[in-house]
Amino acid sequence: MARESESGLPIEPVYGPDALDGWDPAEKLGEPGSYPFTRGVYPSMYTGRPWTMRQYAGFGTAVESNARYKQLIANGTTGLSVAFDLPTQMGHDSDAPIAHGEVGKVGVAVDSIDDMRVLFDGIPLDEVSTSMTINAPAALLLLLYQLVGEEQGVPADRLTGTIQNDVLKEYIARGTYIFPPKPSLRLIADVFQYCRTEIPKWNTISISGYHMAEAGASPAQEIAFTLADGIEYVRTAVAAGMDVDDFAPRLSFFFVARTTLLEEVAKFRAARRIWARVMREEFGAENPKSWMLRFHTQTAGVQLTAQQPEVNLVRVAVQGLAAVLGGTQSLHTNSFDEAIALPTDKSARLALRTQQVLAYETDVTATVDPFAGSYVVERMTDDVEAAALELMERIEGMGGAVSAIERGFQKDEIERSAYRIAQETDSGERVVVGVNRYTIDVEEPYEPLRVDPAIEAQQAERLARLRSERDRAAVDAALAGLKKAAEGTDNVLYPMKDALRARATVGEVCNALREVWGTYVPSDAF
Repeated sequence: MARESESGLPIEPVYGPDALDGWDPAEKLGEPGSYPFTRGVYPSMYTGRPWTMRQYAGFGTAVESNARYKQLIANGTTGLSVAFDLPTQMGHDSDAPIAHGEVGKVGVAVDSIDDMRVLFDGIPLDEVSTSMTINAPAALLLLLYQLVGEEQGVPADRLTGTIQNDVLKEYIARGTYIFPPKPSLRLIADVFQYCRTEIPKWNTISISGYHMAEAGASPAQEIAFTLADGIEYVRTAVAAGMDVDDFAPRLSFFFVARTTLLEEVAKFRAARRIWARVMREEFGAENPKSWMLRFHTQTAGVQLTAQQPEVNLVRVAVQGLAAVLGGTQSLHTNSFDEAIALPTDKSARLALRTQQVLAYETDVTATVDPFAGSYVVERMTDDVEAAALELMERIEGMGGAVSAIERGFQKDEIERSAYRIAQETDSGERVVVGVNRYTIDVEEPYEPLRVDPAIEAQQAERLARLRSERDRAAVDAALAGLKKAAEGTDNVLYPMKDALRARATVGEVCNALREVWGTYVPSDAF
């Protein structure tokens, strides 16, 4: 009897040659590192060197997060990934009334260049690759990073890393938006143009399906909605006068890795194939680097359980293996205790060690694309691709990703998928070990890492000191220049950088833009 995949597609008990009847390996596969990149974006993949082991971290103050980053580097992390607290993500200062109770809770509080300077103190920015999970105010945090690099004497053309900068998925799944879609897309296009000239090695956007998956999207929905957003960003940049090959090689993506290993591998392979075809055929990109779908993966936090949390170590290992077999360029493995609280030093180290075991104690790095030609994986790749393309065609029929977002299409589809998962879990049809099967009567006590609530007062004190020390007239003049650029068509990042250099705060810069662009209110908020 056939089972169904996470995307609702049939999985047969046995696959044979008939599963690939009429299947052309040259068309579907190609060679590793060549169009359509089904087998990976680089010819040698991990046989040359493993993926970037990038651990997501940030909590409390910049001082505490800086200490965690140094520990991760000492333990073998090859890339940093910064988590910001909710006020920073929403463009508010730590002493704003709306920030009360959230300062430093889900990430580090960054209010100004002073905090960014502390965050990367003693970390040479020309030697690390840094990813910053920030969206609506992504341009601000990138510029603060560039300013700190300048203070270290690091030229901007030596800075490497990624800003998430994917605001469309915020309207779909997360909600940390600030401005309406149109000015948000204009800001993203300005980032593309700025980085092409000023920070050429920087990945200007990480188009994210992860958060949609965490909200309940199936694998097919995850790649369909993510790639549809990517198409919208490319169209925006082209409409702004940019040549597609000038910015497309710096686009990157961000996906989840679930425990359903076979479908996850198929999902990654299908996503590469779809994107290569879209970029070459729809947008006429000529540079092969523009066809490549390069992506970061994070293991599925939504699948971790607070019950018997040590079992999450097994889940994360399987999820990490799925990402590696699927050809990820970088990977974050969640800590086993993240369903309870922020990771402890020990659990963060264990999460990193999981990647290191995969890289150095298994044979998955010995050959490129181990599943190539597998009856089941190739069939599933085709099936996921077809399901994703059907969803993408429906979005195109609505006028593109923004129009579909405004109609609530993606959100409704994800909510239906999430409801199905919840029903299956509640009924026991979907087994979750330790939750609805193989439970224990008494859980072992666990002492989580807790954020000191005094952090909010400390950040308020730092902000008061900053405002008393800085040149207020210079800040006001720089913010006025920013508003003038926002009202017109000039690239806003140049006056924004001037304001941040003058020690304007994140909240002040975002408020200046709010005055010009307004704020987004979803239609279902009424």
